[in-house]
Amino acid sequence: MCFESLCVFFSDKSSGFGPVFEEQPVDTIYPEESPEDKIIMSCRTRANPPATYRWWLDNTEIVIGNEDDYSLMGGNLVISFPDRSKHAGNYSCLASNEFGTLVSQKASVQFGYLDMFSSDEREAVYVKEGQGAVLLCDPPPHFPEDLSFRWMLNEFPEFIPLDKRRFVSQTTGNLYISTVRASDSGNYSCFVSSPSIAKSVFSKFIPLVPIAEREKYPADIKVKSPDTYTLLGQNVTLECFALGNPIPQIRWRKVDGDLPVERHNISMSGSLLHLYDIQYEDEGLYECEADNSKGKDRHKVHLYVEAPEWVEKISSSERDIGGDYIMSCLASGKPKPHVHFLKNGRMVSSVKKNKSAFDLTFDDSGMYQCIAENRHGTIYANAELRVFAGAPSFEWNPVKPKLLGAKNGRVVIDCKPRAAPRPSISWSKGTELLHNSSRIFIWPDGSLELLNVTKSDEGKYTCLAENDRGRANSSGSLSVTDATKITLAPSSADISVGESARMECAASHDPTLDLTFIWSLDAHVIDRDREHYESKMAGTSSSELLISNTQLRHAGRYSCTAQTPVDNVTVSAELVVRGPPGPPGGVRVDEVLTSSVRVTWSHGTDNLSPISKYSIQYRDVQAQQDWRDASTSPVNVEGNAEMATVINLTPWTEYEFRVIATNTLGTGPPSDPSPKITTRETRPVVAPSDIGGGGETSRELTITWMPVQPQYYYGSNFGYIIAFKPHNDPEWMRVTVTDPQARKYVHKDSKIPPSTRFEVKMKAFNSQGEGPFSISAFIYSSQDVPAEAPTIIEARTLSATEAVVSWVPLQLQTYVNFWSVLSQVRYWRESVENEASAQRALVSSRENHTRLDNMKPNSHYLIEVRAYNGAGYGPASQRHKIYTKKAPPSRPPKIIGTKMNYSGTTINIAWEQVEPLANESTVEGYKVRTTP
Repeated sequence: MCFESLCVFFSDKSSGFGPVFEEQPVDTIYPEESPEDKIIMSCRTRANPPATYRWWLDNTEIVIGNEDDYSLMGGNLVISFPDRSKHAGNYSCLASNEFGTLVSQKASVQFGYLDMFSSDEREAVYVKEGQGAVLLCDPPPHFPEDLSFRWMLNEFPEFIPLDKRRFVSQTTGNLYISTVRASDSGNYSCFVSSPSIAKSVFSKFIPLVPIAEREKYPADIKVKSPDTYTLLGQNVTLECFALGNPIPQIRWRKVDGDLPVERHNISMSGSLLHLYDIQYEDEGLYECEADNSKGKDRHKVHLYVEAPEWVEKISSSERDIGGDYIMSCLASGKPKPHVHFLKNGRMVSSVKKNKSAFDLTFDDSGMYQCIAENRHGTIYANAELRVFAGAPSFEWNPVKPKLLGAKNGRVVIDCKPRAAPRPSISWSKGTELLHNSSRIFIWPDGSLELLNVTKSDEGKYTCLAENDRGRANSSGSLSVTDATKITLAPSSADISVGESARMECAASHDPTLDLTFIWSLDAHVIDRDREHYESKMAGTSSSELLISNTQLRHAGRYSCTAQTPVDNVTVSAELVVRGPPGPPGGVRVDEVLTSSVRVTWSHGTDNLSPISKYSIQYRDVQAQQDWRDASTSPVNVEGNAEMATVINLTPWTEYEFRVIATNTLGTGPPSDPSPKITTRETRPVVAPSDIGGGGETSRELTITWMPVQPQYYYGSNFGYIIAFKPHNDPEWMRVTVTDPQARKYVHKDSKIPPSTRFEVKMKAFNSQGEGPFSISAFIYSSQDVPAEAPTIIEARTLSATEAVVSWVPLQLQTYVNFWSVLSQVRYWRESVENEASAQRALVSSRENHTRLDNMKPNSHYLIEVRAYNGAGYGPASQRHKIYTKKAPPSRPPKIIGTKMNYSGTTINIAWEQVEPLANESTVEGYKVRTTP
């Protein structure tokens, strides 16, 4: 039986074994402010007889009992009242019994602390809106380094939620805000926690004051993970965060390969790349890219994977006395580990990767340890070597009492007694001593081999073992049965994917034995894939294998094995499965131009049907497009081709490509994507559209347009050139706009004539040059304010609350854009209301009159009219005065009688007349209304 890396062996001390670690000390961090007054370092072994324990601190053995601060609890070391000056260091446990000594892995004791932040006030940070901000945490002195960071806003415990705009580095603790907004104003505090000692502290508040300004800024990476060293099997997190407005997008890639499938995760809107269970193939260069509409930024970090690990390590063994033994130990890692041996806890001199022993004695028995270490750690391999001596014994491995052999077959009878020194072996059949011949052979390991056996070979066979300590024998009886023979072999077949195949197999055998059939594909037994395979017995001596909906993976050499407990016989047949081709390999891109690239590949498997053609697909990486069929030259890519040119691509665009093969049986899966490439830059060919605008504020010319879409930038440093001039002027004015997302430009010039027709055209530019101009558009500069005042023709009251006013309009032909000239009528109660609180009515330039309402009865009103446009208000007309009528009678008439004539066609009504009040107008008549 085995315990971890050690095994128990039975000899003269059959019930005993050396120590085997079940629990070893681990690195410990003791908080200096801990209420606990002790540290326990674990050490527990399984051993027979039980082990005794000793402990070492660094290179000095700890004397238990002489000091009050050290004691043992079983194998565990108890450190009372821990003190950094006395108890910090590396501890190891030694476990011993009569079979030897083992040394545990080393474990450190360190003292953890986290001081308070400085009480000094933090200075305010002033940042323009749209710019990025970095608030420094500057954590206080601490140990260990594994801190976690959060930030509070204004009060505890209002922690800032993290998103694509805000990021907290878990390396420095700094808070990064990519684009500051007005809502970010407040007081910020860095909250630091040490999980190792369960303590948290927070800093003084840092005021953040946004300043109103909304410029745009290119992406600028501020959080950059440095080159990182990690151990094999560990997890790693790489950080990347950028400032910028608009908020940058962040993407990760492995420059020299692909991100590990199912062992990576990206979180915090791309700011964190998590790599899990690091393997050697994960070593390499990783790139973080941040971009927004103003620009891109990139940062590369190299990940190095280092660790000591076993290539070959020692294992427990029992060896015969006087024999030879080599204990081999080999470790790999970066940097290359140093390897050495311990025996019973002591260094074995002049040993690196092998411990050799010749002419073994009992003194060579003991507990051995192989230790490999580099700067990243130490690994241990433990084993026990037991040197054995004894007379031969068949107690644990006798010769099988009943032996079977097939006629004309081969029989091997094992003889493996336990003995040391190695015994001499002889064999006999009955009373006849056997010797090597053309049919009989005694192997060096003691086994007896019989060839071409017949019925005459039946009988009792005895193995005799002898050494200088004694002798022993063991016997078994051999019976010979009829041989198994194939009577029907499966036939080879040639089919296409999706079809079915059937194979048959039959055999004759000894009737006293059970017969079974085993089907295998390419030497692997078929015991799964029930969806495609069905095997069944056809009677007692034949079997049938049905393969349905055959796939390419089902092709190969099928074997039928007819098997009894004594012998077996195998026959085989080939199944050929033809299908669509496999994916092409090695897709690469070269000869990259502005709108074309050359794609090369290597042929994949044709799956026994010649490839007739290839298709190439592409996708725009940044736009995250689906795969699309590419236009190629030649248009039709023949099946023997390994190269084609992809055309009609967009300049300055990042692409990846894949290739798909087709034959007469179908289209195969696509190849792996090619490495990403970016087509070359060229001058733009698309100009801005929907050019318009016109005057707004006086002495300004406003030009508007629809920006060019990013896929048509065709290069870096994209922007616009605006050309404009008065319609009949031969000289063009030119301005440059560098923001590719801009939609508006305002030209201010005190010399611009008002209401002047301008011709405007635009074109795009990038680092490669300028594109074509757009079609010209015609717009007008802003007008001057109207210089004339309208003349009121008439103003009269209509009722107690309404009036009408009309005027002579301006001479519109003096205004080029006269439809933008409006009229404003103001009216207010004389001596009662302030002119500033006057009511207003707006009238288009098509009208020269309007109705005024919401007036007060029995009141004097002043009325004035003036023209205005986008430039402002013109002078007011002369004021006109009117007097609104008194209010209508407030009391209704009272009906005093009604009478209908005899025919029912008329009715007489009588009422009392209404006397108006003093502030009401005279009654001039009555209105009679009827309802059905």
